[in-house]
Amino acid sequence: MKWKAGIPVHIRTETKEELAEVFRLHYEAFGKRENESRLAERIRHSSGFIPELSLVAELDGKVVGHVLISKAEVIEPVTDNRAEVLVLAPIGVHPDYQQQGVGGKLIQAGFEKSRALGYSHIFLIGHPSYYPRFGFRPAKPLGFELKQFPVPENVFMVYELQSEGSTQPIRGELRYPQAFMG
Repeated sequence: MKWKAGIPVHIRTETKEELAEVFRLHYEAFGKRENESRLAERIRHSSGFIPELSLVAELDGKVVGHVLISKAEVIEPVTDNRAEVLVLAPIGVHPDYQQQGVGGKLIQAGFEKSRALGYSHIFLIGHPSYYPRFGFRPAKPLGFELKQFPVPENVFMVYELQSEGSTQPIRGELRYPQAFMG
């Protein structure tokens, strides 16, 4: 992995008392837009929400970063078999703490918790020069499709949490849940 160790933040599960603070964090992190803040709210109220995978980065008692990993599914087109997988979104770091390794620590903690919960894959739509440093790879060459959102092939990525052969291989169309539809 090629990412900075950065500042000494504590990564832990988000608490209900921090929801407004996390809302403001995403608002600030994404240029004073509410899209990502609202997305996090919708996911928290959906059946795909996994409380253990809503993580905050804390520094000196202040939430400086947040990542939310939630359920989605991959549907095999011929058999219609479905596999539960995860999607990473949103992830935000307060502007004062960006480019200091906070996002990387959130991602790594998310990998560890997701793996411990038994999940095999995490998908995202993200910047192709940032996420590969954590092991994300383009999903299409690995047999996955995304039809819900028109995005360039190189921004649709997957991280395989389990080692080769440790889980049933899955391939097919990733389906984001309704919470992502706005």
